[in-house]
Formats: sequence, structure tokens, C-alpha cells
Amino acid sequence: QVQLVESGGGLVQTGGSLRLSCAASGSTSRIIAMGWYRQAPGKQRELVASITRDGSTNYADSVKGRFTISRDNAKSTLYLQMNTLRPEDTAVYYCNADYRIPTMGDFASWGQGTQVTVSS
Repeated sequence: QVQLVESGGGLVQTGGSLRLSCAASGSTSRIIAMGWYRQAPGKQRELVASITRDGSTNYADSVKGRFTISRDNAKSTLYLQMNTLRPEDTAVYYCNADYRIPTMGDFASWGQGTQVTVSS
């Protein structure tokens, strides 16, 4: 019921910046929270940043002060501004949306992922 498409990944040098976008479609009014996750080769998928319906945000310690999560409700789009990138930020980044259907429960949708590579 919620579809997500990420864009904005690419190759950047250490210290550079990228902005990821996630376009949501479908039953977007049912979304209660959204977030960005990442997965590096040989590593578990980890939460990078999230934002709730009321606008509250939280970040992984490794990205605090460098990354900013935001959303444009009119465009149903989620963003992740990434500054001062480091090689350890290299990963596939995934957009996530949690949504609620009354009387049924909570569900999750995932985007296809976008590759971010930070060169030394």
C-alpha cells in the first residue's frame, strides 16, 4: 500500500556531501514514521536516522552532527542530507516507511536501495 523509490546515491570523496531522496506513493496518509537504513558489505543493516509523524527525529551516534533527515509532506518525499562523508559511510542506503491500517496493525515498506560510495 506504500511504495518507496530512492535516488541521489553516487560516488563522492571523503569530506563531500550527498542528498538522498525517497519518494513515497500509495497510502501515504497511513505512514506513522519513516527512516533511512544502510547496509555495508558483510555488515548488518543499521538504522541511520528516523522521523516520526510529529516530526521527532533520531540519529545513529556515528552520523550525529553530519546527517540531517527531513521530509516534504506536500511532495510525500523523505530526504537525507549527508555532509562530511567518510569512507565508513559507504553502504547501500534504504528508505523505510512504517504505516498503520486500523484494526489490522502496523506494516513496513522498503525502497530498492541506493549505493553511496565514499572514496579515501
